[in-house]
Amino acid sequence: MSKVIVSNLVTLDGYIAGTQGDIDWHKADAEFDAFATEQLHTMDMILFGRRTYEMMRSYWPTPAAIADDPEVAERMNNLPKVVFSKTLKTVNWGEWNNARLAQGDLTDEIALLKRQARRDLVIFGSGKLVTSLTQRRLIDEYRILIHPILLGGGQSMYPALNEKIDLRLLNTRTFNSGIVLLRYEVK
Repeated sequence: MSKVIVSNLVTLDGYIAGTQGDIDWHKADAEFDAFATEQLHTMDMILFGRRTYEMMRSYWPTPAAIADDPEVAERMNNLPKVVFSKTLKTVNWGEWNNARLAQGDLTDEIALLKRQARRDLVIFGSGKLVTSLTQRRLIDEYRILIHPILLGGGQSMYPALNEKIDLRLLNTRTFNSGIVLLRYEVK
């Protein structure tokens, strides 16, 4: 069965976005892009919350994204996407038309997706979705990419968990840019 993997870029002080939802502090270089492309090639599907979906959809299908980062854009645009939202009525992804809206029970939707997928499912950003899935113990692995920056405020990766979740370190990786990848699985 496939795994649900959170892959999030986080500041050293634990934020996934700034106070205005900004992510201009992300450091992307050739080494990071190679990692992102490699990771996307191990996935069957991308899961999004509403805000992250809207942000990603506004960038990756554009000619600028395709020109700036063709390999990552190819995978981001071609992988199927599931958007978890109670407020959106429809979802689309440019000309690819490979996004669908999930509005049913979160636990049931994830169980169905895991059974259908041949490879893993990845979640980028999507703080509220990640928190909901974590509280239901539906995340199998966390890939946290800590960026060497302190924001002092913003959107926390985990604003309010009900209980502690014990994790086991799988491995670490340090990028030349100073980003540190920490991979954990749930005990």
